[in-house]
Amino acid sequence: MGNLYGLIGCPVEHSMSPNIHNDAFKDQELDGYYHAFHVEPDCLTESVHALKTLGVRGFNVTIPHKISIIPHLDELDETAKIAGAVNTVVHKDGRLIGYNTDGNGYVTSLKEMVKRPLTEQKILIIGAGGAARGIYFTLTHQGCQHIDLCNRTVAKAEELVHACPFPNTSTSLSLIQAEEQLGSYDIIIQTTAVGLHPNSNLKPLSLKNARSTAVVSDIIYNPIYTALLQEAENLGLTVHTGVGMFVHQAALAFELWTKQKPSVDKMTTIVMDKLGGTTRC
Repeated sequence: MGNLYGLIGCPVEHSMSPNIHNDAFKDQELDGYYHAFHVEPDCLTESVHALKTLGVRGFNVTIPHKISIIPHLDELDETAKIAGAVNTVVHKDGRLIGYNTDGNGYVTSLKEMVKRPLTEQKILIIGAGGAARGIYFTLTHQGCQHIDLCNRTVAKAEELVHACPFPNTSTSLSLIQAEEQLGSYDIIIQTTAVGLHPNSNLKPLSLKNARSTAVVSDIIYNPIYTALLQEAENLGLTVHTGVGMFVHQAALAFELWTKQKPSVDKMTTIVMDKLGGTTRC
């Protein structure tokens, strides 16, 4: 079977990671195999130990382990330190090294769609978990200062604002407050699991107050067009799906593990075909 790689999360059944990584191993003629492991939160310690013992060469980390895995790692790369969360682990010389490719992967995909510099725009991030942390810290690290955070539990958004080590003018809001002042934002970024398959009819807030020129982004990629993005399209707003972030972060992780660059275009095609979508992302 060759070198083993994988994904840990809860849930993982929806993930397209095995599809794109196993195709990339084949495409690059590498002897590797990628498997998704369902890991409950209270089994994280044993699971990480098992992966290390089995000699897994690297693995991705998804909800809800992106922050809680940090104490189980031997070292953090600068990307993980900046993000305060880990989504990629490299097993090297008996040590587990944590990286974060979410932030850079997401920002790369967003820049492909947004014409004005991100530093000139006012941004709202919905959520305060590991994905929000990675995106928020990466954006502020790159000079974006006008970013507000909203969350169902406002205290978690406040904690994230206070934890950010880079200059910002951020405020923390409730979902109701954010909904009321939605018209003040150029970009709205949804980072929670609300709307994830199979609960694809759910959305964290209404976009009825959003400005007509707003870009609405959802990092969920299954379904491609979440209920939030469907509402955005119905309102004539610009839509940015989670496919771009997903394939860019995956490509960066693959390169960390193998030192080989996979085809982002091919990864995108696989995801879109698998989910029955179109190539706009």
